[in-house]
Amino acid sequence: MGPTSPVDFILQPPVFHPVLPYITTIFGGLTHGKMVLVQGVVLAEAERFQVDFQCGCSLMPRPDIAVHFNPRFRSRPHVICNTLQNGRWLEETKFPHLPLKRGEAFQLLFLFGQDEVQVSVNGQHFLQYRSRLPLARVDTVGVFGDITVKSLAFLRSNPFDTSRTEYPVAHVSPAECLGTNPRGNLPVAPTTYHVSELNLPCRFSLSLREDPSHVPLRLSTCFRTRALTWSSFPDEALSHAEKVAACFPFHPQRFFELLLVCEEGSFKLALNGIPLGQFDTPWVSWDRITELWIEGDVTLYSVFS
Repeated sequence: MGPTSPVDFILQPPVFHPVLPYITTIFGGLTHGKMVLVQGVVLAEAERFQVDFQCGCSLMPRPDIAVHFNPRFRSRPHVICNTLQNGRWLEETKFPHLPLKRGEAFQLLFLFGQDEVQVSVNGQHFLQYRSRLPLARVDTVGVFGDITVKSLAFLRSNPFDTSRTEYPVAHVSPAECLGTNPRGNLPVAPTTYHVSELNLPCRFSLSLREDPSHVPLRLSTCFRTRALTWSSFPDEALSHAEKVAACFPFHPQRFFELLLVCEEGSFKLALNGIPLGQFDTPWVSWDRITELWIEGDVTLYSVFS
């Protein structure tokens, strides 16, 4: 599937507070670099739950399951991963030292490669499992068991470097208009903003700041002039502004994913997994950026850094 396939422009909005058991289609299926994020709470008396990446959603016969992720809490907590093929489970793989506890909130991030999945728990890598079925067959995800799911989201990795298979080891949290980066390393990691535009939007902006009064970089969207621009301020007397795209890429009430990758002397921007270009900012000291501000006519779902 090429980078300009129509599927690349069809993003799947996150699901909030689904009732379990919950099964849904994965738009475009699983592709290299796709991520699925599950945030929720383990029930106080939980015995087990599972996240299944399935080849279809039929009830009879039962669909094949390429990746069965099954935390169990009785006796010694652990995770079982397995594959269901033609109605039969294959040899299971056991992962001890489960970093999940009853009654506590959790974050699971599944990152898919060509034939394997990496899983992080609460921002830290936990396991890698090789499926014995082609992941390209997977088009459905199901969540079952003793948890409450707060959100289920579908993400992409860095489109500027297709050889990378790492997921960001960081916290993902719902945000409103202002986010602070306590670790001080926001500029060196890809950052994804999930936003749904309001019915009649006017404008919104994204700013990276050293402090509230100093804004080295701002991305601005204006629906009246249909322009996406970036501006930077080398010093108090000099500013630089540039249009990002010739065609205005946003539409009211449409979910989108924005990726900002900051590097020494420049930054890269991608929308819905499609690169918009690289822009030079030799005067910006990325290591001094500590705050992210998002303001205007948007609903912000989540921030990855």
